[in-house]
Amino acid sequence: MRAILISVTVAALWVGAAFAADAKAGEAAYDKSCKNCHGADGTANPAISKMMKVDVADLKSPAVQSLSDDDLKKVITDGKGKMKPIASVTGASLDNVVAYVRSLKK
Repeated sequence: MRAILISVTVAALWVGAAFAADAKAGEAAYDKSCKNCHGADGTANPAISKMMKVDVADLKSPAVQSLSDDDLKKVITDGKGKMKPIASVTGASLDNVVAYVRSLKK
C-alpha cells in the first residue's frame, strides 16, 4: 500500500511539473503583448503613462506581487482602468505571463 501511495505522489509531482507555468515562455508573450506599456523589466513606460495620463503599475511592486495569480489573470484578460483586455494572452500563455511577472519581484 505504501509503495502505491509513493508511486501516485511521485506521478502527481511529475505531472504537476510538466504542466507548471514557464516564465521563459511568459517573457516572450510579455515582450509581445505587455512590454510597450509595462517596460522590459516591469517598470512602467513613462511615455505611455504621460500620453494616457495614468500611472501604469510597476509589476515588481509589492502591490502587484501581492495579488493572487487569479487576480493577475483577471487584470490581463479583463483589463483594469484604462488598460484594455489583452486578448492575445490566453490559456498556457496566460499562466506563463503570470509566472514571468512573478519572476520580476523586487
